Amino acid sequence: MLFLARFDVGYMLRQKETLLWAFVMPIVFMWFIGVTTGGSSMGAPSDEPVGLALVVEAKEDGFLVDELIRRLEENNFVVRRDLDPETLARYRRRLTIPAPKGDYESFTAAVLAGEETVLRFRRTDEGSNRDLDRVKINQAVYTLLADVAATSLENSTPTSEEFAELRAMPRNIQLTVRPAGNREIVPSGYAQAIPGTMIMFTMMILLTGGAITLVTEREQGLLRRLASTPITRGQIVAGKWLGKLLLGVIQIAFAIGVSVVLFDMDWGPEKLVLGVVLLAWAAFNTSLGILLANLVRTEGQMSGVGVLTSLVLAALGGCWWPIEITPDWMQGLASCLPTGWAMDSIHRLVSFQQGGSAVMPHILAMLGFSILLGWLARRYFRYQ
Repeated sequence: MLFLARFDVGYMLRQKETLLWAFVMPIVFMWFIGVTTGGSSMGAPSDEPVGLALVVEAKEDGFLVDELIRRLEENNFVVRRDLDPETLARYRRRLTIPAPKGDYESFTAAVLAGEETVLRFRRTDEGSNRDLDRVKINQAVYTLLADVAATSLENSTPTSEEFAELRAMPRNIQLTVRPAGNREIVPSGYAQAIPGTMIMFTMMILLTGGAITLVTEREQGLLRRLASTPITRGQIVAGKWLGKLLLGVIQIAFAIGVSVVLFDMDWGPEKLVLGVVLLAWAAFNTSLGILLANLVRTEGQMSGVGVLTSLVLAALGGCWWPIEITPDWMQGLASCLPTGWAMDSIHRLVSFQQGGSAVMPHILAMLGFSILLGWLARRYFRYQ
């Protein structure tokens, strides 16, 4: 069995088609889909773990600018200033404080004199939290205006000292915030594109390149030669199964490595459970591929069935777009599909960080069908 597995893996990894579709095209799809659905471009600074990277462009350092930046940081933004043009172009979020007009020497002076000043927020991508950014920035601006009004009640010009005194005053109204449950933000950009591409291409390779080799060996009489050896039918199927499973594991490990190095993907805290999910996914596709290879008659049939099955299940299971944004009936359909189990498991572990117990039914389902399909593959295995 180990000999057959090593031979199969070595043979498949020497095929140019396998190398192209297992290791090159997934990177292209990850980058293209990630960028077009809200991800940052390669090499651009990613959002920092403590908040959102925001560049504030201002011509001066008056105390109102400092107060505005403090409020932005309280709203979980990571503020950057005084960047060179090349670095500035790589950031996705910018808040521009315009230069003062007329006789005003600064933004602070213009605001304190009652001059209308328009701040401009720009975001170069269309991520799902774009509106949330605007809400947080508006909150920082309006609280600044409220404090300007509060410190101007005695017809005096507000100063930084008065702002500090106002900030130190006790508040009559206290707001208590606590989580109402797991925070679930629909994945977008690379958080959706990378898992979806990996799941789809793993299925496609194991149902096409991996399964076609078995059809080819049958057509060329290689399986009939194995029948003349002291190797049982079960050992042959197990050897083929191990070889194709190893190909899937190599493909998944490569995709994860590339996603971390090139796209700065964070796979969450439950990496061990995530590994079990992906191993179960590879096992399911391995068993399905071997079963289909024994039901079809030609390489062309296997190729067509493999590609069509992969694309349809990928679309319906949430590999192409977050299944969370689809109607309820489509989410219900995805919950009955293997691609839906795999994608929902990754979202729960990586995006929603719900823990290993939340994906245990998905793991058991994939492993259960892997065993069932593997048994059927052994039962219907054909030498010719």
